[in-house]
Amino acid sequence: MEVDILEFRVPVENNKLVIVWDIQPVLTETQIYEQLFAVFSSFGPLYLLKVCPNAPLHPPGFYALVKFYSAAHASTAQRFTDGRSLFQSSALKVKLSSKQTPHFLSARNTPLSHAHCLELANHYLGFSGWTSDIITLKELTNEEEGEEEEDEVGGVTQKRLKFGCLMQLTFPQHGLKTRGAAVLEESFTCSGPDVLLQRRCKLQRWVREKALVQAFSTVLLILLGNGKVMVELKQTSDQFETDETEGVLQVNSPVPVCVCAVDGDISVFQVNQFSCSESPADEEEANDEEWNLTVS
Repeated sequence: MEVDILEFRVPVENNKLVIVWDIQPVLTETQIYEQLFAVFSSFGPLYLLKVCPNAPLHPPGFYALVKFYSAAHASTAQRFTDGRSLFQSSALKVKLSSKQTPHFLSARNTPLSHAHCLELANHYLGFSGWTSDIITLKELTNEEEGEEEEDEVGGVTQKRLKFGCLMQLTFPQHGLKTRGAAVLEESFTCSGPDVLLQRRCKLQRWVREKALVQAFSTVLLILLGNGKVMVELKQTSDQFETDETEGVLQVNSPVPVCVCAVDGDISVFQVNQFSCSESPADEEEANDEEWNLTVS
């Protein structure tokens, strides 16, 4: 049985990228985007679709980059669209990428953004196939002063806010739970109570999203050839105590797993397991990759 395993990270493998060229300049970029999205999203969810004009030395027209989460979906899309006219009078050329660019390599192991995590989970599991719950969301204040840090610089008040969040993901149909944690802080110029309130609300939202992304990073979606979807975790979710999040949010680190398919039965084995304390939040997630390709 064919098995495809998806992780909640930026897809960088070249077998997940489809390149489309010989697109005639009879439509606008927006119209081409809409047509391509309608065609290729029918094969599976897309991480990215980008329409670009041909290089100056080439005939007028466009090419497009279509990145799937699933290598199987990319392969199927390539087979069924190559040599077809689709939305124009002449045939399109559709090929899988043959090599990786530095943009791909630099994004390796980059977690998906919050929006992409929701999109991928909702597509394969449905809106009722998973739930998220906040276990702890607290402001991590200065332990000595008992309040957010405040400095006076040139007569202007500088504030520093720090929040921590512990989030739980539940997959009721699969009987699985996992948790993620995040800590974010921000320094800013405070010109009044309205600014402080806005910054506090925004930081709370950001830390919730970061914790959810961290929780999704432990999840594997296993796509079976018969159309069914299984959920497995890279780790065993140990019991968390709420009071353990006082100052330090404890989380489990992801561990490698081995997935085996024998006679249609899927087995997932853990290779190792350990736990650690939450470190400062990851850097801001990278923006979608930019390519500069010349297609002949």
